[in-house]
Amino acid sequence: MPRSTYQALFLVDGYNIIGTWMDLKKVRDCVGLEEARRRLIELMADYSAFQGFDTRIVFDAQYQGSRGSREVFTHNLSAQYTHFGQTADTYIEKACADFRHDLRKFQQRLIVATSDRAQQLTVIGYGAEWMSAEQLAGEVQAIVHRVQRQQKAPKRSSSRMLANSLDPAARQHLTKLRLGIHEGFSK
Repeated sequence: MPRSTYQALFLVDGYNIIGTWMDLKKVRDCVGLEEARRRLIELMADYSAFQGFDTRIVFDAQYQGSRGSREVFTHNLSAQYTHFGQTADTYIEKACADFRHDLRKFQQRLIVATSDRAQQLTVIGYGAEWMSAEQLAGEVQAIVHRVQRQQKAPKRSSSRMLANSLDPAARQHLTKLRLGIHEGFSK
């Protein structure tokens, strides 16, 4: 069996998270469920890439009357829409039960994000890890802030000269001006 390159298989109870996170709940109530799903997917794409998780956001389709489907967004993020009559909880429980007997459990973690108390107990009973919606929200925010700080942090030059803080093209242009080289101008 080939070894997975992901640290963990991360299952997210989509509608549970949307109903728990205040920002997503407001979007759901004001704009609609589709927009709330889109925003959750966007947040999980960044989180999954940063953490190195293979993430599946599980959405109920039990009242849709349709077959289950999977929508792939990135190489490590997908949304799983359950079959008619199947809840996200039963999909997650089956995944945990299958993983319990899978050899990947020795090389990869299984984490489930939900604040459903019954689901929490079931997940832990199968030997998977559980993360609350609040804990996931905190981790997502911490990663967002960390990435923003890294992007905003100015690169400090070791020299205190103004020229060293200029980009190479501007430095080259100033050097030509200093040497009296006028490109494109005729004397």
